[in-house]
Amino acid sequence: MAFKVIKENILKENSETAGKIREKMNAGGTFMINIISSPGAGKTSLLESIGPKLREMGIAFVILTGDCFTSRDAERMDALSLPVAQINTGNACHIDAQLVGKALEGEDIQALDLVIVENVGNLVCPAEFDIGEDEKIALLSTPEGHDKPEKYPLLISESSVAVINKIDLLDRLDFDIEYCERSVKKVNPGIKIMRVSCRTGEGVNDLVEWIMHKIKIKKEKNV
Repeated sequence: MAFKVIKENILKENSETAGKIREKMNAGGTFMINIISSPGAGKTSLLESIGPKLREMGIAFVILTGDCFTSRDAERMDALSLPVAQINTGNACHIDAQLVGKALEGEDIQALDLVIVENVGNLVCPAEFDIGEDEKIALLSTPEGHDKPEKYPLLISESSVAVINKIDLLDRLDFDIEYCERSVKKVNPGIKIMRVSCRTGEGVNDLVEWIMHKIKIKKEKNV
């Protein structure tokens, strides 16, 4: 019982901070996405694929990349001259709103079109914590197996888009993509599904177009 009370208090405090972040994002017409996946699904590779395209389109953005201890993902973004801030969580298995707030200190939110959060690799805890985002993206990958959507339903139900990454490996794996997509829709009938390969570039433009559309909608609401 005490554990339940403690958890409720943690989530309440987090939600209050997330609400303040959301107010700032709404005031600036800034769109914010939270990308969640298991370790190795390809979050960083996806950002390496979409980041340069967004920059070419004139989008002002910052990437907040989460890791327990290292800055390797941020270093990969920096190597592409993409604007990035590192969030280290220590032994925590997710990014919370307080960490996002600290990472955004000094950023001119009003000047940004987009904030991308690359959460810590985990399919459970990150889905529970609101960080002030507009949309969550669930990133799945073919090497993980096609049964993940129904095993981790909270993430799927909380997400607007499910990206199935590494489709270039389909002919080498026992991965039933149709089964996976049916499972995703079973959990969340309204979710958008995208098939992507960061290696070949297939499907990457679809995700970029979706982000651009969402940025446009957010800006129009702010006019």
